[in-house]
Amino acid sequence: MKHILVIDDDVHIGNMLEETLEREGYQVSRAYSGTEALLVLQAGKPDLVLLDLMLPGLGGEEVLPRLSGIPVIVMSAKAGVEDKVTLLLGGAADYVTKPFDMKELLARITVQLRMAVAGGVSSVLEYDEIRIDLSARMVQAAGQPVRLTRTEYAILKLLMQNPSQVVTKSVLLDRICEDTPDCMENSLKVHVSNLRRKLKEVTGKDYMEAVWGIGFKMREM
Repeated sequence: MKHILVIDDDVHIGNMLEETLEREGYQVSRAYSGTEALLVLQAGKPDLVLLDLMLPGLGGEEVLPRLSGIPVIVMSAKAGVEDKVTLLLGGAADYVTKPFDMKELLARITVQLRMAVAGGVSSVLEYDEIRIDLSARMVQAAGQPVRLTRTEYAILKLLMQNPSQVVTKSVLLDRICEDTPDCMENSLKVHVSNLRRKLKEVTGKDYMEAVWGIGFKMREM
């Protein structure tokens, strides 16, 4: 599920966007000011940002340079060509003028997400309600941040990179040593158990299963 962050202090517009985007199958986060947006971004990197310019406190123009690496569609009542050119050169991926047509905005979102995928290997792994932002090393479950140890993070990353396969204990130990050197065969089961518990506490689901004598895999949802 693609994650879109809506940064707009207009509650009516924000509610309309959230309702429409969720109906289209997107996960939506909200921020009502530039400062709040930066706090939301600390919890995880969205796939796309819808950014209003007229924000209380930290304005949209000040937030935009801090969204490097994320497609940003600016939403603004400013309709001047110079305004659009300045923002596009300043890092915005696209620009829509308020009031905008929702069908047009959804089409622009689809295009930007498609271009982001075509531009290279995604830095995000997703499995059901679990999301890993590889660039930020952040894990979310059901939209909530989950604190993992280095070893738990390395295990989850490898299993989600191979969601339909059983990953043997020897492969796990060999591969995760790139991220954490302190996992040994006698402690691997404990690390997996702790990881399963943390994810289940948030989602109510058991995401991993042990394949007796072989290794571990993601449970089919």
